[in-house]
Amino acid sequence: MDQLTWTGALGPYLNPVLMAAIAVAVVAFALQVLRTFLRLVFRLSGVQMVPEAGPPAPGHSAPLDTADYLRLAMNLAFKVALAVVLIYLAAGIVLQGPAKGIIGHISTLYLPVWIALIITFALSMKFKRRLGLYGKLFDSSIGMIGFGIVMFWVFTAIFADLLVTADPLTTLSGMKNKPPGTPLPDGTYWYLLGGDNLARDVYSRMVLGAREVLKIAPAATLFAFMVGITLGLPSGYFGGKLDTVLAFISNLVLAFPVILLFYLLVTPEMVETGIPMYMAAVLFIFPVLFMIVLFNSRFHTQPPKRNLYVAITVVVGLWLYSGLAFNADPLGLVSMQPNILIVFVSVVFVNSPTVYRIVRGLALDIQTRDYVAAAQTRGEGPWYIMLWEILPNARGPLIVDFCLRIGYTTILLGTLGFFGLGVSPESPDWGSTINAGRRLLSIAPHPAVVPALALMSLVLGLNLLADGLREESLKD
Repeated sequence: MDQLTWTGALGPYLNPVLMAAIAVAVVAFALQVLRTFLRLVFRLSGVQMVPEAGPPAPGHSAPLDTADYLRLAMNLAFKVALAVVLIYLAAGIVLQGPAKGIIGHISTLYLPVWIALIITFALSMKFKRRLGLYGKLFDSSIGMIGFGIVMFWVFTAIFADLLVTADPLTTLSGMKNKPPGTPLPDGTYWYLLGGDNLARDVYSRMVLGAREVLKIAPAATLFAFMVGITLGLPSGYFGGKLDTVLAFISNLVLAFPVILLFYLLVTPEMVETGIPMYMAAVLFIFPVLFMIVLFNSRFHTQPPKRNLYVAITVVVGLWLYSGLAFNADPLGLVSMQPNILIVFVSVVFVNSPTVYRIVRGLALDIQTRDYVAAAQTRGEGPWYIMLWEILPNARGPLIVDFCLRIGYTTILLGTLGFFGLGVSPESPDWGSTINAGRRLLSIAPHPAVVPALALMSLVLGLNLLADGLREESLKD
């Protein structure tokens, strides 16, 4: 089998077009920045500048200035580059063998992801007017791009078993630090993104690394929000000594540098003391308490329905609690590996104080609104007002912060993996893979660069998604 190139048979024809488009975009962007800088310098120095064109006369279109031409050039270059990339991806499904190139082979393997993305976007665009804030997200180009990147990695994690081409823990003789596109010794396939320093498939480790990251970050962030909301709402609503004590504890935790606190929580010496397990026992009970209070406050005037919901919450919640916190699920269905539990608890503990401060601040502001006063006049209880009047009206900032916090958590998990803490050394999570590949960057950069780019793209997608949600929530 021949060595694969990145773009395959289409490369000699489309690569010059792609390079030209990128060059035009870079030059246009640089000129735009230079133009803005010079205008700022002239304005500060008092030099008379050429006046901007005034409004067009009735019946005439506005003349284009330099900035308009630069924007048109950047837009056209971007569209050309995007079209070339789409051609590479589509050609991978049509072409065969080495003609596909590395991009084409990966595109073919990712066919389930492309189909899932198309279906997701098609249904979301069709019913966006019925989907609340999520539907409004598709009115924002930034939000759509961020959502697409995030869902790309979500579907990668879901379909990971279908996407991998090799066992991420298996080593193959002769494939150590091989460059991308190297054929296997038996000639059956290629290491599409090369081999690492232990001759493992970098592509397969990248794919399964997405599952490792997305298995922890969103769930841990959700638990942190449960803790922060459960403590932040009464702290901001009632105030007094409760607020003073909780605010002091929050500030105490936030006084430690985040990375140092993470490092202390996951070190073997700290684990031997059993402190992370005790923390899990405390933190993991908050989601159960939150759901119980939520249903009790909502259906307190309907005892049969309230009792049913609360009973279901208690049974299911304590079952999950026993399995996650103590690995004592009587059915053997719910459990968490000790090293994953430690990382999970650390993420929840570090993020909870920040969420608490955000929720407390929102509660202090929203409790002064007229609709809260109206609920108090109707005789509603404090928890009903907090959970069904204040919390829904704070959802915009909280949803935005949730997306951003998943990104922060992803970076923290990568940092822990880079330090070799928490997860097992052979784990394909991106942080561990970057750490393993960084030692040979000058010889074989791909084992470290590939997971680093994956981590960067996921965090970028989450930030863009948060920006889109913020933009649309401000319009409400």
